[in-house]
Amino acid sequence: MNNTSMGPDSETLREEVRRRYSAIATGDETLTGCAADAGGGSGGGCCGAKAQAATLGYSADEIAAVPEGANLGLGCGNPVALASLTVGQAVLDLGAGAGFDAFIAARAVGPTGHVIGVDMTAEMVAKARANAKKGGYKNVEFRLGEIEALPVADGTVDVIISNCVINLCPDKRPVYREAFRVLKPGGRVAVSDVVARVELADEVKRDLALHSGCLAGATLQEDLVRILRDAGFEDVVIKPKGNSDDIITSWEAKRGFESQVFAAEVTAVKPGGEKACCGPACCE
Repeated sequence: MNNTSMGPDSETLREEVRRRYSAIATGDETLTGCAADAGGGSGGGCCGAKAQAATLGYSADEIAAVPEGANLGLGCGNPVALASLTVGQAVLDLGAGAGFDAFIAARAVGPTGHVIGVDMTAEMVAKARANAKKGGYKNVEFRLGEIEALPVADGTVDVIISNCVINLCPDKRPVYREAFRVLKPGGRVAVSDVVARVELADEVKRDLALHSGCLAGATLQEDLVRILRDAGFEDVVIKPKGNSDDIITSWEAKRGFESQVFAAEVTAVKPGGEKACCGPACCE
């Protein structure tokens, strides 16, 4: 199974991710893509972030609708579009960052819905909360916590989204076990992430910048399918996003890695929930 046993220990990886995304939140590092330039920053700014979001599949309307500062140009897809959200749903965003996907999801679920964003970086949570206040969002909240131990009650969420964050976790198994726990029966995950086509070289796994840049922690596709099924999920589908190569090559430090990893769309369902009725007994 793809893991980090040949690289830094889990705590070192976690602290590097926390350090890097804290720096992005405070403006000490400006990046486009999922930590696009693993060498230290390609420069993004407003225009760069908007262009990157368009590459990831966000519409001009979605990009324009969020509060200024919410779109950091990070990610590897558009999980909200993948999720096909409906009015009134409860949505959980794993690794919510400055709130970009959470705010787009909030528009989709409407005032009767609710969105929770969880992030392990205090600076990101503070930024997201400020953006929510600035945008007047009443149906969004942001909580500080690790996605391997979610600060969310059992069986309370309809849909879980995440954008290029789960690959940053040294061990994906507790992430998906927690996702399963907090979902309602019949609930589902709709995740954009980076997945490995082949086993990554040890020197790649040892590179902290490539790990915090969403590459070195990518799990082999077949291993990720197994992780989701072991967590209890059904209907597991993992497939490359249509413009996966364009996304990977848009991250300057990752050019040449498109043969080893891909920008993936990951969906799965928690068993249970209401079943469609197709017999006369339903009317009784």
